[in-house]
Amino acid sequence: MEQIYTLRKPESHRDRKRVGRGTASGHGKTSCRGQKGQMSRSGARSKPGYEGGQMPLQRRVPKRGFNNIFKEEYQVINIEQLAALDAAEISVDVLKKKGLIKKSNVKVKVLGTGEIAKSIKVTADAFSAAAKEKIEKAGGSVVIQSLKANTEEL
Repeated sequence: MEQIYTLRKPESHRDRKRVGRGTASGHGKTSCRGQKGQMSRSGARSKPGYEGGQMPLQRRVPKRGFNNIFKEEYQVINIEQLAALDAAEISVDVLKKKGLIKKSNVKVKVLGTGEIAKSIKVTADAFSAAAKEKIEKAGGSVVIQSLKANTEEL
């Protein structure tokens, strides 16, 4: 009796179709491309999304709303998360190292959820009014950095 660990998976893939190997193969002469036309020629390509003259899916699907292509995406972080860090100065690099943000090249915005008691210097791309007020009330300072300065260092 065969042991279960000696069983092999059945072949799940067919062999590649070998075209242009004579008429007896069934895939000879025109090599499954038909007679004439664009796709019968070598190097033939159609554009992505082209469906042979049928209305493409991208145009068939209804559109709704408005997509602002100039929208600025921010990674958000709260005051309570900053208060948990043991650092006098907090920047994007510190947040990245601690794992509080995922990418250092995307803007960071500090929001005002939570409380802070210690004085820290926070450098980020944007601050909510509540966050700025709470940091300065605790004796800290707020520095707004631009994304250009952040990418020049990389």
